Amino acid sequence: MSPSTAAAPVSERLHALDALRGGALLLGIVLHAAMSFVPATPRFWFIQDTDPSLLLGLLSFTVHVFRMTTFFLMAGFFARMSFHRRGASGFVRDRLQRIGVPLVISWPILFTPMSLIAIWASHFPNGGWSRSWPPVLPNFPLTHLWFLYVLLELYVAMLLLRGAVVWLDPSGTWRAALDRGFARIMRNPLAPLLLAIPIGIAFFLDQRWINVMGVRTPDQSLITNAQAWIGFGAAFGVGWLLHRQVDLLRLLERRWLPHLLIALGLILISFVLVGVMTSAPGAPKLPFSFATLRLVSAILYAPAIWISTFAAVGLALRFMSGFSPTWRYLADASYWLYLIHMPIVMALQVALSQRDWPGLIKFAIILVVAIPPMLASYHLLVRFTFIGAVLNGRRAEKRVLPQGGIATA
Repeated sequence: MSPSTAAAPVSERLHALDALRGGALLLGIVLHAAMSFVPATPRFWFIQDTDPSLLLGLLSFTVHVFRMTTFFLMAGFFARMSFHRRGASGFVRDRLQRIGVPLVISWPILFTPMSLIAIWASHFPNGGWSRSWPPVLPNFPLTHLWFLYVLLELYVAMLLLRGAVVWLDPSGTWRAALDRGFARIMRNPLAPLLLAIPIGIAFFLDQRWINVMGVRTPDQSLITNAQAWIGFGAAFGVGWLLHRQVDLLRLLERRWLPHLLIALGLILISFVLVGVMTSAPGAPKLPFSFATLRLVSAILYAPAIWISTFAAVGLALRFMSGFSPTWRYLADASYWLYLIHMPIVMALQVALSQRDWPGLIKFAIILVVAIPPMLASYHLLVRFTFIGAVLNGRRAEKRVLPQGGIATA
């Protein structure tokens, strides 16, 4: 696929952004497959492999920095597009169908095998979760489906906010001023630093925060924490405002290389600080207090989130614009794959955890064994069925070739 130019039409950019949204979900599978190999003390995954890998630790750390902020930015962008295509009532019906229904139906189906696998892992000295059931509300194990819950909250918040703004500003004067202010921020090369200030303050005020946590994900409570509201809510809002002025995407496309280089530098420094703050073996010892190191971590990590997110958007616009059947298929499949992947990946992690093989080899085996059957399940059970219509808003059609063969849409 040839790279796009800065003047690529809106339709071309939408292909890139849709692929990026799907890519963020697919990276989640990679991230979770790597988690059992992260050398961490104390252990923060349900099982820790006997052959940890520093390289996989860096991979998971890097993906964790930008993945969900990128996803929620894309979610805000496409939410506004859907709202203006469908109208308020159509938007609400669509979101309940594509977000609410999968959350309610898939949670019990997925939580049951995940719990059984966690019990299996508990029989090993390096595995198991000590979580009671049933939980005391508002505590609740949303698991990896927490992002659907937060999306629903953000849709409600944005509809209420938009309704209030439209009611208070019938002439559109305030909205025009907001657009001008947002455009001024985005045109400034320091835009990621300005956007990073709120989440950076949230990190600093959380006395338990260290950078390996990233933005605290609300996966164990029905009350979404402040960091998630600030970090992911801001990304959703930026995506919504970007859709109001789509031409601002050109700025991110043009700046993809400096954003990428700066992001890589900040991520590497932040990763080293993880080892320093957790006293990991081989990590350098610095003559600074933990409080000072935590402050430095927040100052570096918050901008890293936004710079790496802008780098991801710019890279997609630069190299993935234009229609690609492969990327279109993977973007469609990504939602289903992400929903079902966790128990499959968890089972493979437990099965391989005690094998005396290099961590990188076991990580590769997990992906190679897990992804093909998940893709097959999408193609056979989802893509051309009512499940695909629920998840993707449409059911793909099979095209029959003149010779009688079948080509998929």
